[in-house]
Amino acid sequence: MENKKEMRTWLDDLNLSHPLVIAGPCSAETEEQVLKIAHELKDTDVNYYRAGIWKPRTRPGMFEGVGALGLKWLQKVKEETGMKTCTEVANSAHVKLALEHDVDLLWIGARSTVSPFIMQEIADALQGTDKTVLVKNPVNPDLALWLGGIERLYTAGVKNLGAIHRGFSTYEKSKYRNIPEWQLAIEFQNKFPDLPLINDPSHITGKRDMIFEVSQEALDLNFDGLMIETHHDPENAWSDAAQQVTPKALIQMMIDLKIRKTTDKEADYMNALSNLRAQIDIVDNQIIELLGKRMKAADGIGELKKSKNVAVLQSKRWNEILGKMVLEGDSKGLSEEFVLKMFKAIHQESINHQEKIING
Repeated sequence: MENKKEMRTWLDDLNLSHPLVIAGPCSAETEEQVLKIAHELKDTDVNYYRAGIWKPRTRPGMFEGVGALGLKWLQKVKEETGMKTCTEVANSAHVKLALEHDVDLLWIGARSTVSPFIMQEIADALQGTDKTVLVKNPVNPDLALWLGGIERLYTAGVKNLGAIHRGFSTYEKSKYRNIPEWQLAIEFQNKFPDLPLINDPSHITGKRDMIFEVSQEALDLNFDGLMIETHHDPENAWSDAAQQVTPKALIQMMIDLKIRKTTDKEADYMNALSNLRAQIDIVDNQIIELLGKRMKAADGIGELKKSKNVAVLQSKRWNEILGKMVLEGDSKGLSEEFVLKMFKAIHQESINHQEKIING
């Protein structure tokens, strides 16, 4: 993937005056449903009409999609509305059928991205295609796995590539269905700045009333577009009912979302920005210095525990620290989620230091 600029041409060729928008139902349920939603979206800023044809479900017995029949409905969408179409593919058979029915954009889901075997099978089936292919991040926060899947497609000659950030699974309690882990998306952008990155707020939130908030955050982070699940009767959708919005709600959302400038060249802005960044650099250096001092204290505790043959982990002490720091963080305007994540990382580093000393 040396010439990454090639992969951006499909998005550039659309000549958009706004971020890319992919919208449509989580699942294609009936021909009537697919066409009704498409007609409600056809004269909007939606660039691709999405519908799940094959639905990978966590447990058997759940609705797993209408299958290849739904591809004919997507063809009708294109004929009647002129909209470009897209769907998820999970194996070479899906790819073959989607190409036969002239689906414009294919995406690969999180459950497929986790398997290099599946990704290679799909890459082989797509060899040399001029279709646009987007890869969702894997279920777990593994940047190498995400990039590896994209590289397999690129090696197979697929040049119109992009990525979808749909959040990551977690065992921790969270307000999200899949936590965003924005820092991973930012790292992805830094590694491949010319690879289009689309945000999927529907799967991140799992709740329609949070979709606007996450969409705005994604646009503030300079994402190239949004994929939003849209249904004319979301309460009665056959899958993921809670995270779908109506076409009317989507249209209003696209009006209300603010598109930020990349930068501002005015001297006052640039001077103020430089001053604030200088302050951040100073504080960042102080944070590293303080963390270094904390780890030295942890080393001392490790030596003491080693001399007395005491276990490294002290759960009561750890819970006391967490409770205190959450309250302290709240008083400083820091979210509980951030404080917990930060101190868990610090605590793990302290444990590593102590274990090294005790076992050394």
